[in-house]
Amino acid sequence: MCSFFFVIAEAKRQLIAAGFHLLKENEKWDLQPGGRYFFTRNMSSLVAFAIGKKYSIGNGFHVIAAHTDSPCLKLKPKSASTKSGYLMVNVQTYGGGLWHTWFDRDLSVAGRVILRADDGSFLHRLVKITRPLLRVPTLAIHLNRTVNQDGFKPNLETHLIPLLATKTENATADEKSNVSSSKDVHHQLLLKILSDELSCKIDDIVSVELNICDTQPSCLGGANNEFIFSGRLDNLASSFCGLRALVDSCALPEDLSNENAIRMIALFDNEEVGSDSCQGAGAPTMFEAMRRITECLSHPSAGESDFARAIRHSFLVSADMAHGVHPNFVDKHEEHHRPELQKGLVIKHNANQRYATSGVTSFLFKEVARLNSLPTQDFVVRNDMGCGSTIGPILASGVGIRTVDCGIAQLSMHSVREICGYCIQALQGILPVILKHRQEVECGLVTGEVKTLAF
Repeated sequence: MCSFFFVIAEAKRQLIAAGFHLLKENEKWDLQPGGRYFFTRNMSSLVAFAIGKKYSIGNGFHVIAAHTDSPCLKLKPKSASTKSGYLMVNVQTYGGGLWHTWFDRDLSVAGRVILRADDGSFLHRLVKITRPLLRVPTLAIHLNRTVNQDGFKPNLETHLIPLLATKTENATADEKSNVSSSKDVHHQLLLKILSDELSCKIDDIVSVELNICDTQPSCLGGANNEFIFSGRLDNLASSFCGLRALVDSCALPEDLSNENAIRMIALFDNEEVGSDSCQGAGAPTMFEAMRRITECLSHPSAGESDFARAIRHSFLVSADMAHGVHPNFVDKHEEHHRPELQKGLVIKHNANQRYATSGVTSFLFKEVARLNSLPTQDFVVRNDMGCGSTIGPILASGVGIRTVDCGIAQLSMHSVREICGYCIQALQGILPVILKHRQEVECGLVTGEVKTLAF
């Protein structure tokens, strides 16, 4: 997926095909036990849930959360630039990308466009140009003789500007006569390409929200095809597994017949920039949805404590990619916590709460994995290095829900092209079980009978 807008559009398509009903946050909800529902926000985040037929007020939520965004380049509000005979596109960096990996790649654009319809109304359209459209060329070594000694240190404001075309003095008649509000904001050539793709006039385009994307498709690699080479594995791999876990866990009519909890996934935007947005995990989206679901299913005699009881019966898996040990930089990992590709799912720990995993939530996750013959690994960052974070601590503190942070080991995180292994199958295997059977494992923990449980 080339843009988070396309991620949510595809998730929406799969959910509707699986019998989920689209809700609107600004309308009244009518929910029933056994029902399957979802809503989206900003076309870049989504919450979906399935209600067990045996659900009763105060029962918990089994939640999988992930994020839809990845580091990328985004068009500036005024992107048109001309230098030395080239038409160029001004961009801004989004997130903490390995920006040097974007040089000398075949790039294009994808995202959301707002169009003016013939009746004067406005509508959203998604657009993706699949052919190579842009490129950020590196400077030849003949003009930068010490680059291999000093390192490649591009200035992100002046050196990371993609080329669109060579400048021509002859504009088409359509371009000359165009009076679009975007005329001096974005290159007419770029707008013409977008309008052709959308089968509209340039004048119809009133706003664009585009990111730069790599055009090389994902593929299998390695001598045994044991690797996945792709952009945006962080965190589309987890988002995909979470979506399929919910859909597959209630694919059959009887799948919810004995369920007394609510199965939920939450896919958030803007994790790579701190989650503090309307569509990010920092917004109370999931908390409000859980409260609203509880209220919709409540009976007249229900008390205010019912929602609090539901939260205390709930469990959340924060699924985000993990740092696999790099064979050429082994010392970047703590000596006893070096996750390897193909060796199992990674549980992330941090004493300073950069990850939300606790001893109890780690055990519950590991026990579900053990009972399903799925190996796990542990990750702790070195004390002399900073630690990244996830949406796990944000949701754990914002909702008050017990959380485990886990993920698939990968290499080249935040590169334009990343690598992971077949542990994506392990995540696909464990998440549906978490949705369906986590409560049984916890009951076993309380009674001391975990070893007798079998799924």
